[in-house]
Amino acid sequence: MYSSVITGAVTGIESTLCLVEVDVSKGMPAFEMVGQLGNEVREARERVKVALKNARVEIPAIHLTVSISPADLRKEGASYDLPIAVGILVGLGVIPKENVENTLVIGELGLNGEIKPVKGVLPIVNCAKNSGLRRCIVPKENEREGAVLCAASEEKKMEVIGVSDVSEMIAYLKADEEKKPDIIPSAQYARFHFEGGMEHLPDFSDINGQEAVKRAVEIAAAGFHHILMVGPPGSGKTMIAKRIPTILPDLSLEEGLEVSTIYSVAGMLENDSPIIVKRPFMGPHHTISGQALAGGGRIPKPGIISLAHRGVLFMDELPEFRRSTLEILRQPLEDKKIHIARTQGNFIYPADFMLVAAMNPCPCGYFPNRNKCTCSQSEIKRYLSKISGPILDRIDVTIETPKVDIKQLSATVKNESSADIRERVLAARKRQMKRYKDTKYHFNAELSGGDVNRFCPLGIREQELMEQIFTRMNLSARAYHKMIKVARTIADLEGAKEIGCGHLSEAACYRMSDSKYWN
Repeated sequence: MYSSVITGAVTGIESTLCLVEVDVSKGMPAFEMVGQLGNEVREARERVKVALKNARVEIPAIHLTVSISPADLRKEGASYDLPIAVGILVGLGVIPKENVENTLVIGELGLNGEIKPVKGVLPIVNCAKNSGLRRCIVPKENEREGAVLCAASEEKKMEVIGVSDVSEMIAYLKADEEKKPDIIPSAQYARFHFEGGMEHLPDFSDINGQEAVKRAVEIAAAGFHHILMVGPPGSGKTMIAKRIPTILPDLSLEEGLEVSTIYSVAGMLENDSPIIVKRPFMGPHHTISGQALAGGGRIPKPGIISLAHRGVLFMDELPEFRRSTLEILRQPLEDKKIHIARTQGNFIYPADFMLVAAMNPCPCGYFPNRNKCTCSQSEIKRYLSKISGPILDRIDVTIETPKVDIKQLSATVKNESSADIRERVLAARKRQMKRYKDTKYHFNAELSGGDVNRFCPLGIREQELMEQIFTRMNLSARAYHKMIKVARTIADLEGAKEIGCGHLSEAACYRMSDSKYWN
């Protein structure tokens, strides 16, 4: 008897529906599997047979042939166990064939019949929803992850059923439609909390002094600009960076689902939090490998860069990273995505993050204070040269973080809190949402070169000023556009409709450190 069951496969963060076909026939007892299968999928034969036996399903001496299509797609992982088992059960007549129509099945089997969680449920369920399927059967531990998509959209109704073992699944699939909710109700998860939850995070009110740095960080957060802080040890660079999440705009529902998909593929979604509601903050150590940063492996998985998507990538002690590792940032900083090539195909992961970097101006950290700095000019030059010109050119805001005066440290004045700064950032964010409505953009920093003139027009006086700045600072075309985008963010923070000369002058100040240290 022939049977077929729909399942899904993940390639990168994209999902494809697959068809598991099972043919049960008389003949020499065998269990054949075809369809360009990885080792984990081939091992499903033993897991499925033992799991069904322990679920008290007798498999007679028959010839089983399993094909997973499309045949040209490499199948990896143990998520095919459950659909193979369902296909066999339908072929044996244990489950009615019509009861698995328009139903997607995914899950790994334990030898005792337990159904174990798998990675990538979110994109697979999303693909099933968009394909018009009416039901998804997933492991119990993945049900909230799948149900979150159904709660997020009312356009296409779909049930998500979480099952914990084979016996429970058989009972559900054998039951009539009206009895199914009594056996296992459809999973529901409609609570999205995208606001608040900042109480436990460090606050900007803890930081005395560094008003200029706080201003630069506020601008960077409002427009999602990349920022580099340069200063001696103990000047507060790391403290400030760790407080940036407290002033960032909340994730939208669309962005939250996008980030959650990446974490689902990486297997990093927690069962009690099936959707990411806060912007990610990733702070890799400078010893990180290029593969861990960019992603990869035999079966490519998202790296730190992609896990920071729509959030912050904080790189402390920037020159201490290997230069080859830093150069990986070139493509994602420009294209907002990262490509990974493997023999089984090309994988594309999103990487639209806000880079926050911190560094000392020299190996000892105290240049240009020659009373404390012991570095030679060649040592300083060699240290700074670890950061290439193309990487610097992609950073929108560079700000010096000077040593804090003792009077500022001991001052008892009340500093501006994260809530105060965030209020201004959110106001600027609303102006950007209105400006970029019905476009692909969310923040000023995302504007491509061709759209800068459209959304950030300059008056005659402003254009003349930019020509002078361009010539005197010897800017590249990329730096020219980035300066205008930063000026647009400064104008948004002030509530100005047009970019003024004052906004351009302040934006130019955030590139002065480039010429001071690197030219």
